[in-house]
Amino acid sequence: MKRIFLIVLDSFGIGQMPDADAYGDAGADTLRSVASSPCFHMPNMGKLGLFHIDGVRDTAYVAGIQGNQSEAYTRTDDLKSEKIQNAEGAYARLAERSKGKDTTIGHWEIAGICSEHPLPTYPQGFPEEVMKAFCEKTGRGYYCNLPYSGTEVIKEYGEEHMRTGDLIVYTSADSVFQIAAHEEIVPVEQLYEYCRMAREILQGEHGVGRVIARPFVGEPGNFTRTSRRHDFSILPPETTMLDQLKENGKAVIAVGKIQDIFAGKGITEYVYTSGNEDGINRTLEYMDKDFEGLCFVNLVDFDSAYGHRRDIDGYAKALSYFDERLPEILGKMREEDVLMITADHGCDPGYTATTDHTREYVPFLMYGDSVEPGNRGTKDTFAHIGATVLEYFGITPQFEGHHLL
Repeated sequence: MKRIFLIVLDSFGIGQMPDADAYGDAGADTLRSVASSPCFHMPNMGKLGLFHIDGVRDTAYVAGIQGNQSEAYTRTDDLKSEKIQNAEGAYARLAERSKGKDTTIGHWEIAGICSEHPLPTYPQGFPEEVMKAFCEKTGRGYYCNLPYSGTEVIKEYGEEHMRTGDLIVYTSADSVFQIAAHEEIVPVEQLYEYCRMAREILQGEHGVGRVIARPFVGEPGNFTRTSRRHDFSILPPETTMLDQLKENGKAVIAVGKIQDIFAGKGITEYVYTSGNEDGINRTLEYMDKDFEGLCFVNLVDFDSAYGHRRDIDGYAKALSYFDERLPEILGKMREEDVLMITADHGCDPGYTATTDHTREYVPFLMYGDSVEPGNRGTKDTFAHIGATVLEYFGITPQFEGHHLL
């Protein structure tokens, strides 16, 4: 019974892509930044081949390999560590072919869709025709309508929102339309319904990647976002590996926000999670179950809790925690199981020019009895992941990409 567990470490980039300057991200390197922290320690990812990947090997992140926290990031040509020389998995550096650097575009490309045009963004806020239609649909007014930090926007507009009931609408550098509302003023299910209304409006020219519900609680001066966030994504425009797996009778199990990213398309079962720890625990539970197909996991805390907030130590601790749990995952693998670990974009917590995602290569690690260890080099699209998944199940991909087994 063949199973693949594909885990996305959301935003774990490994160095700027050649076109990073066009995105305002020259010099960004998520791994370099987090490896500078004394909290960084990833020996188990190192064993699979993380520190042997093109570019990473050239600037060796020896903290996770040799435990030398005082030299977290050191250039060296003399890589004598046994853990570097004898990687137990296959490893590669993947470039993003799509025009973008957000969650939706990155995951779509993993699943086989290379987007020639970026999803629309709104650095000046959404146009009048969009907001007028939104107000008519919801029967409520709005505040803000600008790119904003999610925590700052409720701090600034939360009290007025509670007084009037008008919704807090904001965006970011990503292709998102976000609606924040206090749970005592707008019940969460009502907020979700407002998001569905916005999703109907935001199509075609204004087809943003995600409409996001952002409920919060608390009192003025002490507002807190809750875990009941919900994403309403635009439908993938083409056939994905998820569709092909489902059509061929394979299970497609989504853990975390995968269900939302693909708007449920091609998914046979899903579970939401409250964070990285819950996501890892849910994955381990699925490893105890019998199914043939894919378990597709997103661990979002790296991005949402640490990357955007430019928290280097927090990001490093989160990576180290995943690394500590990795032996549990490896220990539950069966003879025909394959483990894949990758990312969808970068979000360099040390990059102070912006708090947005960063245009970076991502790592790809693969492990299992059927996987020949070694370097797969630098590849030109994330879609090779989707092709590899399908080829493992004997399915010919309906998109460009080749398997890396």
